[in-house]
Amino acid sequence: MLRQMNRRNFLSSSVALGTFAAFFKSSVVGAPLLQDRNRSQPNNKGIRKVIKKDAEWKRILTPDQYNVTRRKGTERPFSSPLNENHQEGFFQCVACGLPLFSSEAKFDSGTGWPSFWQPIAKENVREEVDSSLAEVRTEVLCARCDSHIGHVFNDGPRPTGLRYCMNGVALKFVKEKTVK
Repeated sequence: MLRQMNRRNFLSSSVALGTFAAFFKSSVVGAPLLQDRNRSQPNNKGIRKVIKKDAEWKRILTPDQYNVTRRKGTERPFSSPLNENHQEGFFQCVACGLPLFSSEAKFDSGTGWPSFWQPIAKENVREEVDSSLAEVRTEVLCARCDSHIGHVFNDGPRPTGLRYCMNGVALKFVKEKTVK
């Protein structure tokens, strides 16, 4: 679908981004990872949950990835190469591969963490109240594997006014392939 249209025109509007989200939702979101087929359960949004024991997460993730995604840690600001990544593509959960954010929704927030004004599909992220600090924040988790990705704030750009402030170590960038 994306390859048949002019990609810049297609992805330039928020309406198109919704279509892009529907494309990912229909083709990727509901499909369980092959290695987790026996240990996945559907949640109320139709996404197959990935369930692993703590020892498995420690084996497949780096210590930094494990600290952020499984222990709700935070990477140092300006430490992630994804903060300066301006290539076209999408950002997926480092733990389970679920597509979470498009480069089309990425912006420079000046905070030192990769920031986005909306997820690829609202169903791909889960939000919870986080009162671990003096202020109450909204935590963002991967809807498939419950990995901590970051937080969302109400001080972002239009059209949503949201700033999904994500830990780069919790994301993996997948470059969009160009059509030749």
